[in-house]
Amino acid sequence: MSTKKISRRQLLKSSGLRLRDTRSVDPSLWLMNSMPSLLVREQAILVNLGSLRAIAMHERVLIFNYNSPGGKAFLDSLLPRLNPRNINGGPAMPFQLEVVEAALLSRIQRLERRLMRIEPRVGALLEVLPNRLTADVLEQLRLSKQALVELGSRAGDLKQMLIDLLDDPHEIRRICIMGRNCTLDKLSDNMECSVPLEKQIAEEEEEEIEMLLENYLQRCESIHGQAERLLDSAREMEDSIAVNLSSRRLEVSRVELLLQVGTFCVAIGALIAGIFGMNLKSYLETNAV
Repeated sequence: MSTKKISRRQLLKSSGLRLRDTRSVDPSLWLMNSMPSLLVREQAILVNLGSLRAIAMHERVLIFNYNSPGGKAFLDSLLPRLNPRNINGGPAMPFQLEVVEAALLSRIQRLERRLMRIEPRVGALLEVLPNRLTADVLEQLRLSKQALVELGSRAGDLKQMLIDLLDDPHEIRRICIMGRNCTLDKLSDNMECSVPLEKQIAEEEEEEIEMLLENYLQRCESIHGQAERLLDSAREMEDSIAVNLSSRRLEVSRVELLLQVGTFCVAIGALIAGIFGMNLKSYLETNAV
């Protein structure tokens, strides 16, 4: 690994990309490219998974903001995979596929760890509520609900990206022919290679990439589904708390109404006594009893 500062012109020249391609991974445009994306070009794959933004080429990968949480998790996942001792004699995957899998694995693992932190907290709150309605517990429920919304949104965006990629076999084939003397027919989308062995290897890699993406799609759907279930439980608990508070407010209103009726009755008696106690003639005092 090495750290360097390069200009956009140098980056475009070394990677063979166009300026519009780099917009998807440019950290300075995070408001415009916040959605996860995986763009395949002739000489590079542009990966944008939130805090991880990288450009994977045939023999190297450029990581923007490598000190970010996503960049550190990506390096922790990628470096062991590049160690020859961890291959165990099996065939090594192409470098760009190692980068893509390490990026997806690091992102999925971060989402899973976040879900594992939130799930016990939400379960404990659901057991305590609605019997213990305190400001601290309600604030914890609000923060947990906010975290679940954020987690579900990120998992949903990643899931949609994987679905779109699986629905586009042309992009997967472009990944397979990267770094090989192969071309794709734009009309028939057939793969043509100068060496028949490379075509066979590329076709095998295409199946492997599809299986890899489907595996991470299932894990992402599991995270998204669990986050949605916990969020629904939190919302149902909020509805239950709202009903409980409404019932308490009705009880208070009932007591207030009874007190007002009692006050009115006492006021009527005091009014009558006050009328007869006034120093005025009503001719009732002249009548014999």
